[in-house]
Amino acid sequence: MARRPNIESATRDRLVQAAMDVFAQRGYHGATVDDIVAASDSSKGAFYHYFPSKQGIFLVLLDQLAGMVEAGVDHAIDREDGALAKVEAALRVVLEVAASHRDLARILLVESAALGPEFEQSRLGIHRRFAALIERHLDRAVAEGSIPAQDTHTSATAWIGAINEVLTQQMASGADLLASLPALRTVLLRSIGARSNGES
Repeated sequence: MARRPNIESATRDRLVQAAMDVFAQRGYHGATVDDIVAASDSSKGAFYHYFPSKQGIFLVLLDQLAGMVEAGVDHAIDREDGALAKVEAALRVVLEVAASHRDLARILLVESAALGPEFEQSRLGIHRRFAALIERHLDRAVAEGSIPAQDTHTSATAWIGAINEVLTQQMASGADLLASLPALRTVLLRSIGARSNGES
């Protein structure tokens, strides 16, 4: 009995990993609970023990992806000196994770409108998490004197909007997400009164 929590955790993790693969291959609407159960080599009973529905496991998956981005951002930020360098490192991580999980990011950014209010609340919650992270580092950049004093909350929210729209357009057109990094970086840095490397 003592090992049961570990077994249950492994089953749940297997379901989430299978869901990631199935959603990436089939899209949100094309995926079914049966597909996820088959890919995880578990049972419908196990699925419904952990998750109320297909939407429920997808929301958990989105939260895990957001956590992955946050962990990657924290690691990238720790390696940089100066608030602006940290913000730029964070931007690169976001684009790299979106590029490496492109099919899931596409569901989040492009298919999301038809997925209902619960999904929309989750999406907005992820946006708020990342805006808060950006805001903290913009505050530090202001304190360092790297950028002018400003409403960093609004600036961070605007950054999230810009990043979201650029990624959405790149996804819809099938373009390389990382190719947009230099131009996006320049636009975002100029929007807060900072200069890109090489600008006089």
